[in-house]
Amino acid sequence: MAPKRFLSALFLLSSLPAVIEGGFFKKKHRRQKAGLKHAEHDPIHVVVNKVGPFNNPTETYRYYSLPFCHTHADEEEHKAALEEDMPMGAEGADDSLMTATQRRIKADRVGAERHKQRLGESIAGDRRETSPYELSFEDDIEWRLLCKVTLGTKELKKFKEAIHNNYFFEMFIEDLPMWGYIGDFEDEDAILGEMEGSHTFLFPHLHFKVGTNNAQIVSVTVTTERDRRVDITNVHKPTTVQFSYSVEWFEDHELPWKMRMTRYADSRFLPGSFEIHWLSIINSFVLVLLLTAFLTIILMRVLKNDFSRYMELDDEALEEEESGWKLIHGDVFRFPEFPVLFCASVGTGVQLIVATFFLLGLALTNLISTTRRGSILAGLVILYCLTCSIGSFVSTRLYFQMNGKAWVRCVLFTAGLFPVPVAVVFLWVNTVALAHGSTSALPFSTIFTITALYALIAFPLTVVGGIAAKNYASHDFNAPTRTTKVAREIPTEVPWYRSRFFQMIISGFLPFSAIYIELHYIFASMWGHQIYTLFGILLFAFILLIIVTSFISVALLYFQLAREDHRWWWSTFINAGMTGLFIYAYSFFYYFHRSGMSGMLQSSFYFGYMSIVSFAFFLMLGSAGFHFSLLFVKHIYSRVKCD
Repeated sequence: MAPKRFLSALFLLSSLPAVIEGGFFKKKHRRQKAGLKHAEHDPIHVVVNKVGPFNNPTETYRYYSLPFCHTHADEEEHKAALEEDMPMGAEGADDSLMTATQRRIKADRVGAERHKQRLGESIAGDRRETSPYELSFEDDIEWRLLCKVTLGTKELKKFKEAIHNNYFFEMFIEDLPMWGYIGDFEDEDAILGEMEGSHTFLFPHLHFKVGTNNAQIVSVTVTTERDRRVDITNVHKPTTVQFSYSVEWFEDHELPWKMRMTRYADSRFLPGSFEIHWLSIINSFVLVLLLTAFLTIILMRVLKNDFSRYMELDDEALEEEESGWKLIHGDVFRFPEFPVLFCASVGTGVQLIVATFFLLGLALTNLISTTRRGSILAGLVILYCLTCSIGSFVSTRLYFQMNGKAWVRCVLFTAGLFPVPVAVVFLWVNTVALAHGSTSALPFSTIFTITALYALIAFPLTVVGGIAAKNYASHDFNAPTRTTKVAREIPTEVPWYRSRFFQMIISGFLPFSAIYIELHYIFASMWGHQIYTLFGILLFAFILLIIVTSFISVALLYFQLAREDHRWWWSTFINAGMTGLFIYAYSFFYYFHRSGMSGMLQSSFYFGYMSIVSFAFFLMLGSAGFHFSLLFVKHIYSRVKCD
């Protein structure tokens, strides 16, 4: 109990700064509902979210961690600023002033007040807050002062450091995201950095472009104007900056409201959009087809010859001619070591497979919005909780079939086999995020919600699944042969190409090669700014992966049995799950050669959570490979005559 209490205390302490920083007890603003039909001059709210280095998508901070405007300039301040910029006696000055001030400035909106968020948004690191920008429906603004401030050394250093780290910002209008850069720098050395003659510029002016269709907002973009940039190279010299904005409204008749998120695949701010990479999928499919056909033909011929030879022998010659996999018929169904851990691993793998298929199915049918921030993560958490009874049922039933007695221990192992590593990684990365002041640190409310889901839904369903397996599932293993009391000695001299290590490499590499190309797109979505929408292809690739893994596992199992090694339970599970290790190895390649990620915070999140993803694939593919191998072993030993 002491270690458990210690972990619980550490868990709560790691979230305490998030409670203080996030204002858990403060009243939060209700989110503005998307899809409303607006009347002319209706107020439109700009919600700010976060800032951070573009190459480190997980390293994000509150928008107001930088000294942006918290309040809006009033009417008099705006007019004074406008007159300062207008040349004396310039023609059309009065008209420009009239155009810019045709809608009176209320200056009643305050920034840095928290918004209510969905579970998935909080998990994704969103921290939405109010902003002082005053937009009204279909009212263009040529130029409007947001605030005029004098930035001191401390504020200038913050902006300059953000600009040199390639910071971007994110805002929303009715759940439609928009991005822009904080500033830019010129004439800097790629290696040495800032040099004499280089300049750092801040972008204080934002131009909002809002598209409407049938009185609904369907598209938003924000751009920064280089002509209005401010030189902040010298941080020791106080600099007066006028933060301002302009608004342009236009009719976007070609984009209906339900299709409004499709434009983000073509966003210029994001890297190149996804293409329909059917070529890679066809390549993987052909590889799988050839591989399965090859293995099927080879195994069918070999097994046919084995069956014919065993059936033709009479009883007197049987013992003399008995060799290969037939020789170990009395040991092949000898149950493995550590049965509790083995059964829990198999059951958890089945649970994760079911949850993954449900998630991909819901994404394909649009029951889970694939473009809404964090919806996939929230759906995965909920589906894992709801499928806990499946994992517990499978593991407990298999444990009883192995003549196990401590079924409660098996249920508890199943309940913690996946959540415990996730909690350990979370404690580490959340602590790192809190130390950096990042929004990636989950707030207390989100931690409490996820903990409640596990305690009130996942764990009870795990117990229910175990009880159901105990009372209603068949406890007969139905082995086609009898197991001897004394285990046979396993040959120790085997060729290198039949060694356990070589089999593990082959069993991991071949399935990995079938999904290698697709992995690049998935990583670009998980650890970049891409929006992955090709869930049909992803489902197809996942099915191919399971098929290839299962066939490879069966083929390697045959070779293992042929060399009279009956310890196939754990070896089959590990061989099938080796693709997870290859995925983790690929994550290192992607991090150092395909991404621009760097820093302690981003590295902790990336390698920490990729270890969890790889562990999940290890359990899923190991479980799939084991079940196919079990069917194969039962089939071949039921076809031959054994003593």
